[in-house]
Amino acid sequence: MKIHHLNCGSVRRIEPTYQGPPGAHAVNHCLLAETESAGLVLVETGLGLADVRDPAGSLGADWIELAEPLLDERETAVRQVAALGHDPRDVRHVIVTHLDVDHCGGLPDFPAAKVHVLAAELDAATHQAPSFRYRPAHWAHGPDWVTYAGGGPVPDGSGDDWFGFTSVQAEGLPPEIRLVPLGGHTEGHTGVALHDGDRWLLHCGDAYYYHRELDADPHPHPVLNLVQTSSEVHHDLRLGTQARLRELVRHHGDQVTLISAHDPWEFARATSGGGH
Repeated sequence: MKIHHLNCGSVRRIEPTYQGPPGAHAVNHCLLAETESAGLVLVETGLGLADVRDPAGSLGADWIELAEPLLDERETAVRQVAALGHDPRDVRHVIVTHLDVDHCGGLPDFPAAKVHVLAAELDAATHQAPSFRYRPAHWAHGPDWVTYAGGGPVPDGSGDDWFGFTSVQAEGLPPEIRLVPLGGHTEGHTGVALHDGDRWLLHCGDAYYYHRELDADPHPHPVLNLVQTSSEVHHDLRLGTQARLRELVRHHGDQVTLISAHDPWEFARATSGGGH
């Protein structure tokens, strides 16, 4: 399985908390997986064409003011899939970690794809929208939803089918792609694990925002931490999820690479030969 890393929506520029890398625009880190049995699989969609062309109507003025998106059509997933030489209509599956505006804005650009999401997330989004985080324009086309039960990591560590986490086999997808529920950020937040034949890559969505949060002595990013703490729905569960992710890195870092949705320095590493 070949995995491409895509930035599907640059937003507010931020600075690192240590000397070395330059400041950068936060990203919307998406993945495009080329699979033998399921065709093209898109993990997250970032911002879509409608978001770029009608940002106020699609994203909402409050979100635009906070996020400061660059709104470049070339960054949309549908344009990047085409730039890689693929027909966007061949994207048969989309997996979203959750349904915040910046994670599912591109759903209308892939209307024929099956959209995999935890049931709790879809329920929360459809009942709360329109809101700051959930925008009904992103699913007004009537996606082909495929939903799954699931919660956060098992608190006592007894769920060990994926490195100590519970996981869900997605319908119609190979066993090398699994949903790994990571609770706390939203009601039905999930990570997505992919195996490229060599090692696992876990897209953690918004379970953490900054790579230094995975350090043994965690250092949140001051700007990104304001976003994650203000948008969390279960504080203790979110912190517990992060603690479990740190343990995953400590004990299985030789087998699993973790990425988050918005850290631009992680994205730079992944696209400079240091990732999949």
